[in-house]
Amino acid sequence: MSRSLCLTRQCLGLVTRIECVIKPLAGDNGRWTLLCAAGMSGAQPSAIKAQGPFYGPSVAEGALTAIAESLALQGYVECCEPPIWCLHLQAELRRVNGERHSHGGAFQRRPETDGQS
Repeated sequence: MSRSLCLTRQCLGLVTRIECVIKPLAGDNGRWTLLCAAGMSGAQPSAIKAQGPFYGPSVAEGALTAIAESLALQGYVECCEPPIWCLHLQAELRRVNGERHSHGGAFQRRPETDGQS
């Protein structure tokens, strides 16, 4: 399966769009995340979510496949238009990477020796 996906669904004259992409997390540690943006087509996304981390791209691709299958049951179809929310998803990836970095700095490396002389 591809590492990106765009789905749309038409309902009552409105087009709902979902874009998903799999990206590696910072640190070159083999962890990946699945980023999804959803909203009305032609507008800003109303929701952006990240799932993971997944250990390896194939695990993340499996999650994307499961999401695509579930959305297909709800009437979503694959869209061949180019993605329109790439920048929003890139900003979410930066946010996720920043959170992971800031949490990493909060842990003590050797707690048994901290504060002791």
